[in-house]
Amino acid sequence: MATRRIARGVDPDETLRELRQAAIPAFADAILVHLRHPLSTGEGQAAEPLVLRLHSLAEGPEDSATAAPPGAAEPRQLTVTGRFVELLLARQPVLGDAPEIAPAVAELLEPAASLPTTPAPGRRLIIAPLYGRRHLMGTVALVRGPDRLAFTSDDLLVASQLATHAAFGIDETMRYGHEASVADALQLTMLPASLPETTGVRLASRYLPAAGTTQVGGDWYDAIPLPGNRVALVVGDVMGHSITSAAIMGQLRTTVQTLARLDLPPEEVLYHLDEQAQRLGSEHMATCLYAIYDPISQRLQVADAGHPPPVLLHADGSAEVLPVPPGAPIGVGGIPFETVEMPAPTGATLLLYTDGLVETRNMDVWTGVELLRARLEAAAATLASPPLDILCDAVLTLRDLDARGDDVALIAARFDGFPPRNVAYWFLSPQPQTAGRARQLTRRALHRWGLGSMLDATELMVSEVVTNAVRYASRPIALRLLRTEVLRCEVGDDSPQLPRMRRAQAGDEGGRGLFLVDQLAQRWGATMLSTGKVVWFEQQMPEEYRQQGPDAL
Repeated sequence: MATRRIARGVDPDETLRELRQAAIPAFADAILVHLRHPLSTGEGQAAEPLVLRLHSLAEGPEDSATAAPPGAAEPRQLTVTGRFVELLLARQPVLGDAPEIAPAVAELLEPAASLPTTPAPGRRLIIAPLYGRRHLMGTVALVRGPDRLAFTSDDLLVASQLATHAAFGIDETMRYGHEASVADALQLTMLPASLPETTGVRLASRYLPAAGTTQVGGDWYDAIPLPGNRVALVVGDVMGHSITSAAIMGQLRTTVQTLARLDLPPEEVLYHLDEQAQRLGSEHMATCLYAIYDPISQRLQVADAGHPPPVLLHADGSAEVLPVPPGAPIGVGGIPFETVEMPAPTGATLLLYTDGLVETRNMDVWTGVELLRARLEAAAATLASPPLDILCDAVLTLRDLDARGDDVALIAARFDGFPPRNVAYWFLSPQPQTAGRARQLTRRALHRWGLGSMLDATELMVSEVVTNAVRYASRPIALRLLRTEVLRCEVGDDSPQLPRMRRAQAGDEGGRGLFLVDQLAQRWGATMLSTGKVVWFEQQMPEEYRQQGPDAL
């Protein structure tokens, strides 16, 4: 039973405390534990010189155990060399009368003030190595007082059992802690370093690892800009707590980012994510919630794969749990997902979160979700339209941060919308005269916005991009102008072929359009969609317009 308690320690201190309680007073009157400095979880044997640092000692009753000698400013260290090191590496305990250890006995026992070092303790001392699975971790000195019988060779077996179980326990807890640290670092590197700044929505996020010694989980969140000033909001949770969970989370997050940039609807994103999870193995399951916010239409699309539902805080301070059909978790396979579309009113705040925020051993998910809804309303009642950072911090107080048993990830989105007066949108038939029509419409929009100084360059680029779309499109072309901090133009068609710049020869009539766009635009690019592609470019606004802002006109 004693060895079982020793091996069940959750950290080195608890393991060694169980060792002291098992040894005193039943087997020895005093115990001194020295650990190798520095203590490593790596492979290989200890090399000379071997430095040992006093970890703890106990003399007499259990309550006299101390973590360091009384009055010591810092832990005592001693350097061990020669034959003593060889005995320790042999993994066998020795009695105190072994000549190989004689030079080190006085230093080992010095912290125990009540134990005389002269005359030498002889067979009233056993020194046992703490040898883990691959390397030496320290020593245990077991001492009997003069009023007890000296140790015998049979006692060496008992000391060996105690030291071996303690060493394996320390080794296991060290590896456990190292794995948790690696998993934590791995997950943090896979979470977004910052959230994108997108027009029409403000974002904030929080991530808290599980408290105590619980290993890191696979919670993640993301915000992904999409064509047309839309943004995809994602939150997910890989089941389990380990390095594997964190690694699977990284793969699923990368998959979601790739699928999002194809501009697939939410249910399609979850469908393909489910396929990817099944390829990773049936034992890897996750929950995920994927939403798309369009600030221009002020609409929200949401699909759920076994995840807790989102909560929407309205501008008037009321909060509601959104009625999103819960699908099967990612990795189950064979079950379709459903997208629901709903209004996303300006001034409302959407909160996506993982179950670590709303579920505990003593509270089910739905009770926690209702508490979350009430907490959002309470925060809005205290401060109208609270800043997102304050709102996130208020939400986190829903849980005892020191007692949480699971990770918490959340992302909040404040819907600012996009004023209709800052958008111009047309559908054009793919005909030879369409480029001219596009130039005419662009000219009218820029005059209406007071951007006449940008007219020539914008008309030229619109003409080139629309001409390229007419060449490949079989359905109407979408032309959209957006007036924000920049002037953005988007041309969409149903052809999946992305444009690329190529070097035009002297006799070629075409092939120079994208070079012109590349020279005149501040930024440009092309995005493949499930229904075709969108080619876009942006231009910097004139200085006088930037000072006034798009809402000034």
